[in-house]
Amino acid sequence: MAGRKVNSTNYQNQALLENKCSLNEMLVLLSRRWITEILFCIQEGNNRFSGIKGELAPITDHILADRLKLLEKNGLINRQHFPEVPPKVVYSLTEKGEELCVLLEKLCNFSDSMSICC
Repeated sequence: MAGRKVNSTNYQNQALLENKCSLNEMLVLLSRRWITEILFCIQEGNNRFSGIKGELAPITDHILADRLKLLEKNGLINRQHFPEVPPKVVYSLTEKGEELCVLLEKLCNFSDSMSICC
């Protein structure tokens, strides 16, 4: 919950929901822009920074790097660095990342079958 005032009602409500059920915390993570698309890119074999960036052309380098770090921190992707010239970094889904992608695909299919109005 970075960026929010700790004493704000919004922060306190989100903290309560996240403590009540870990699903709420997962939904906050997944609702961050580009997270699910990055997971799907890696799942499809775009496992290099440039490949992901090419697939998600409007994403900035800064945001892509931030989201990759966030996914790694949460145990959804692995980052493997090869000490060669030029340096090579390869991303892959962890077992939890693979499991999450299966669930996300089911949610996408479910969402496609709905006609949600906002």
